[in-house]
This record gives sequence, C-alpha cells and structure tokens, in this order.
Amino acid sequence: MKALLEDLRSGQVSSHNIPEPELRPGGILIRTAFSAISAGTERAKIESGEKSLLGKALARPDLTKQVIDYALKEGIRAAYQRVQNRLDTLSPLGYSCAGTVIAVNADEKEFRVGDRVACGGGGYANHSEINFVPRNLAVRIPDTVSLDAASLTTIGAIAMQGVRQSQLTFGETVAVIGAGLVGVLTMQLVKAAGCRVIAFDLDEKRIQHAREMGADLALSAADKDAGELVKQFTKYGADAAIITAAAPSADPTELAARVCRDRGRIVVVGAVGLGVSRENVYNKELSITLSRSYGPGRYDPSYEEDGIDYPIGYVRWTERRNMEAFLQLLAAGKLKLDALVARRFPVEQGGDAYAELRRGGAYTVLIQYPASSESVARTEIPVHQTRSRIEGQLRVGCIGAGSFARNIIFPRLQKNQGVTLGSVATASGVAAESARKSFGFANAQTPAQLLQAPDLDAVFIASHHSSHAGYVVDSLANNKQVFVEKPLAINREELDAIQNTYEAQRQQGRSPFVMVGFNRRFAPLTKQLRDFFAGRREPMVVHARINAGYIAPQSWIQHADQGGRIIGEMCHFVDWARSVIGSPIEKVSAQAIPDSHRYNRDNVAATLTFADGSIANLLYLANGDSSVAKEHFEVFCEGRIARLNDFETLELARNGKTSVRKAKRDKGHDQELDLTIAAMRDGTESPIGFTELLEVTDATFAIVEAISTGQQVETRRTRSLQSESSTPLVPECAASV
Repeated sequence: MKALLEDLRSGQVSSHNIPEPELRPGGILIRTAFSAISAGTERAKIESGEKSLLGKALARPDLTKQVIDYALKEGIRAAYQRVQNRLDTLSPLGYSCAGTVIAVNADEKEFRVGDRVACGGGGYANHSEINFVPRNLAVRIPDTVSLDAASLTTIGAIAMQGVRQSQLTFGETVAVIGAGLVGVLTMQLVKAAGCRVIAFDLDEKRIQHAREMGADLALSAADKDAGELVKQFTKYGADAAIITAAAPSADPTELAARVCRDRGRIVVVGAVGLGVSRENVYNKELSITLSRSYGPGRYDPSYEEDGIDYPIGYVRWTERRNMEAFLQLLAAGKLKLDALVARRFPVEQGGDAYAELRRGGAYTVLIQYPASSESVARTEIPVHQTRSRIEGQLRVGCIGAGSFARNIIFPRLQKNQGVTLGSVATASGVAAESARKSFGFANAQTPAQLLQAPDLDAVFIASHHSSHAGYVVDSLANNKQVFVEKPLAINREELDAIQNTYEAQRQQGRSPFVMVGFNRRFAPLTKQLRDFFAGRREPMVVHARINAGYIAPQSWIQHADQGGRIIGEMCHFVDWARSVIGSPIEKVSAQAIPDSHRYNRDNVAATLTFADGSIANLLYLANGDSSVAKEHFEVFCEGRIARLNDFETLELARNGKTSVRKAKRDKGHDQELDLTIAAMRDGTESPIGFTELLEVTDATFAIVEAISTGQQVETRRTRSLQSESSTPLVPECAASV
C-alpha cells in the first residue's frame, strides 16, 4: 500500500510502498479515502526535518540534552550511532483522515465493516491507504457528510476545543488571531455559537477570505491601532481572543492583550510565544488559557490506546465527542468547507502536495487515495512441514523495529556474514519500510506474511511485550527458529501455550529452537565472575541492586496488558542470578513498598531460594537518582566476594587481596546474538536451555504473585516435582553445580 513518509535526515516527503498495518485489539482498520494536511503543524515538522544536525539540535534542546546524558552513560560513539539510526528513520505524517472500516476484531461492538469513519491521532490517522485506529480516535460520519469534508474532522476538533476553552456565551465578541485553517474553522464555530467575530492576520488575502467566510470585522495584525478599532466596533473590546496563529514571537499574544476588554479571556491554540508584557495583562486582569489539541483524552494512553472513555457526567467534551460535534455541525450545514477542500493530490504525488502548501495561499491540501471495496484478508497461519534452508546462510525475519531493535539487534545481524536479512515486519507497516531501507532487508511485510514465508529460517521478535508469546507460538508452528526479546510471556497461560507448542513439535520429530534475550549472563565480566567461583562447594548469596529509574504510569510498559516492569525488566536479573548460581529456582518471596500508584509498585525486594541452598536478594528500584550506577551486583561464597558495578568494573576479593578489572561497558548483547546465530545455523541447542527459560519466566510471575499475596510462592518446577512424588524434596548437591 502507499503512504507518505518523511525522511528525518533530509526532511523530504515522498510516497512509499509499505506493508499494511496489523489489526490489533482495541481498534479498527480503515481504508482511507482522504487525509488532510495541516498547513501549520505538518509544515513546521517538515521544516524542522530539513534543518542541519546543528539546526535540529538548536530547535530541540530537550532532545539534545537526552543525547548528552546518553553519551555520558554509554559513550560518545554509542550516542552518535543512536542519533544516526534515528535520522535514518522514515516517519509517518498526518493526523486527520476519513475512510471506510475494512476490518474489526471479533469482540468489537461499535464499528462494523463498511462504516464510514473520521479518524484522528498522530501515528494513527496517517497519510496512508490503510490505517489502524484505536476506537476512541474514530467516529462515524453522518450520511449527509462527504468523506472529503469529514477528513478535516480532527482539525475541526482542535478549533472546537479552543472555542470551548474560551467559555463563550451568546452575543459575545471574539477576536480570532490567525486566519489560517484552524482560524477559519474557529471563526465559523464562533458564528454558529451566536457570537461576533473579529479576524486578524498578516496576509491581506487571508484577511479578505476571512470577510468572505463570515467575519464581522477583519483587520491586519500589524495595525498599530488594532486595539482602538476593536474598541470602536465593540464599545468595550473583545470578550475573548483565540490565538490560532503560529509564530515564534509573542506578538500574537500581545495583540490579544491589546484588543481584549477588561477581564477578558485569552485562549492559546497555536504555537506562539507566551512572553506577554505584564502591564497589558495585569491592568486588564486578563486570563490566559492554553487549549490542548482535540480535547480531554489527548495524550492519555488509557483513553487513546486502551479505549477507556471518561464518564460523560464528569467530562462532557472529550476529544472524541468534539469530533462527533464537529461532524454534527457539518451535517446541519452550519459550516462551509468547500473552499477548504478544493485542492487535492493523489497519494503518489504527496510530495507535490507539501510543496504546494509551502508556496502559500492554500489553507490545506487533501491527499486522495484510490477507491477499493476490498477488505483486508485475514487468514490463519498454516503449518509448514519442512523448513527451507539456504546452505551456509541463515535467512532471518524480524518482527518489531523499535529503538532496541534498530540500535542493538539489526546492526549485529547486519554485521554477521552468515546472516541474510530477509524480511522485517511491524504492526504499523511504516517502521518496517523504514527498517528495510536503513538496514537492507529484502522485504517489508506484515507479521502474518513474515511468519508464513517459507524461505525464512529464523524469526527475531522485538515487538511490544504482549505480542511476544503469540509470535513465538506461531513461529514454532511454522517450524521456524525463534529469538525473542524478553519477556518470553507475560502470564502463565501464555507460557503454557509456548511449552505445549514446543513439546508438540518435538513429538512430531522436529527440533524446536527458542532463545530469549537475557543478555546479561553473556557479559564478559559476568563470565569472569562465574569463573572466580568455579568449583565452589557451598551455597552462594547473591545481592543485586537495580537503580532502574522512574517510569510514569502512562508509559506503555506500565500497562497491565504489557505485563509491567517486574515481568518485562526485572526478569533480566532473575536470569543473571540463575546463571551465576547455576541451580534451579525453587521458591520466591517478595514485597513492594506502598506508593499510592506513583511507582506502580516498582520498588521491589525479592528473595529467590535455589535447589542447592543458595539465596539471591534482588532489589529493583524506581525511586532512586540516575546519577548513581544503574546495576550493582555482589556475590558471597566460601570466603570470596565479587562486586560487579554496571558491567564496567569487577572487584574480586580473596585471601585479603582485591583485584580490580575494568572494561568498556558490555552487557552481553553482541555475544548473546552471535551465539544464538551460530546455534541456529549449526543446528545445535539454544544458548539457554528451554527448561531454564521457562523456569526464569515463571519465577518473575511468582514475584508478582508474592507481592500481591504477601506469601512465599513455589516455582512451577517445585510444584511439578511435588506432584510427581509424595516424598520430601532433597536439595541438589552443590557439587553438581
């Protein structure tokens, strides 16, 4: 399918062929008819992309600081590579479109295939032939409203939210500063509410158009007598000023202060400077309010992504209800959009559409897509009885192309001479095409297509945590070797499904291969630490302190359906302790400090007991300071102590003497991936045994359960052994470690 994407390095916009997005829970797939380019917002994004690297840094000091902080922790070379990988990304454009529903989930109750819908949201309502849109960002279009007009719905909702923030009452006079697209929509909404409009702009043509679109008075924003002219027209001054202009200076805000009456109201919708002089605001006791995009719900993942609506009795006008209200006004004939939707380009010429906007004059340009009645095919993934191998080469497919995949997995696969990068797939399709272009994959596909591809030997999975288990099961069912970033699964039901599929493959005479990205056990300093305790005859005590840092509850990783940080991140350190001790985990106890939901119970003390009598104490903390090293480990055994600090220094103490070994920080990613690739290509076992992967994953579930119940929890291995024998368990001999 076709989509307009921006090259972040050059800022160039062009049409690309990308895979169709995946139908995911909580949303719908739509075939786009029209999408609207927002002249202000999107043009600013493109202009930012066209700047030099220095220009980009000066424009976004917040991101520059992040790069500097990363360089201080990981080194200048690593930071440089991360920046380059980001610049080599293709970025989706657009946030307002309209089309027809072509696919829904079985449990979807509101939308049906064939419904006409208007959609919003950056990253969802893209300039793309097919889009996946969460249910709270889509609304049905009334029968009397055309699809081209409906494509402006999201932009109209922005204007509507600004009007609501102004708290207008019937008969008031409103100054609309900036007569661009959002400005002229705002003017019409104000008129529909029974108020008078004074329009301001610097462009004479737009001032004239504002008069034609119903402005009661239209003036130049550069007129020094603007305040007096408004006062003559209104007697008192404007009751409210809504700023829809975009300007780096505070001039629009100063103008708003001049034209408002005593105790008037200023609402800022556009991106303008807020450094208004105190005298203008103080003398009139003006109020200044910012309007946040489409309305309540914007930037709230639980609303936009999880589909959790706000009760109407408490939040009357959410972003979705604003979109619905805009469409209702269109259906009632209260708004005139013909002049706004006159210019349009086919998606193949999308780059020309942006060039048209930059030449000036147009309020917006619509992107038009080819009509089609076809729905997206949804097929079950078949099981291939044999795997097609390419002699001497491992042909790899990758699902997921986020930051970790682009910075760690893809570069390592690319460097390995025994690997051919076959296909890359993502849920959205945009990231897949970007990765194909940047790293040289042969194809960009949907996940379903990749899993069915008979010419792929192995699948590397680096998608969101909730999708891991399903992709692992489908990969095994298709007789493909699997590497999956942690976690392997996010609940015991998923883990059971993986184990059942694995065992079914073995019973059919196959050799299933599963590897999980527990990289820290492969770090060079971890190996030296294990060697230091080689041949031990006593149990060990392991203490790990993880200064993991705060992650806001709104982050995707904190969502309940993603498993949370204990399952998704703390699993690394459960595995590290398991690899150092070398004995199965039998029992788990854990507690989390009360935190009134601020930390999502991420401050955890967990104790693992092992079959040989060893103990591991794991402190996973979100309430620390980032200036302190993130990961610190101590191991005690037989009069020896090892201390590993952030995989940079290893102190080994024995017989009153301490040796210190220093190294460049290496958390084992390269070694892990190289061993995995070698094992896949050579037909040998996974670098971590499948039983051990199940054990470590189950131990993280036990930690969550122990926090919840306050009780010690036995691992699945312990429960299995107890069910097989009524005799008491005898700890494994330490000498067998």
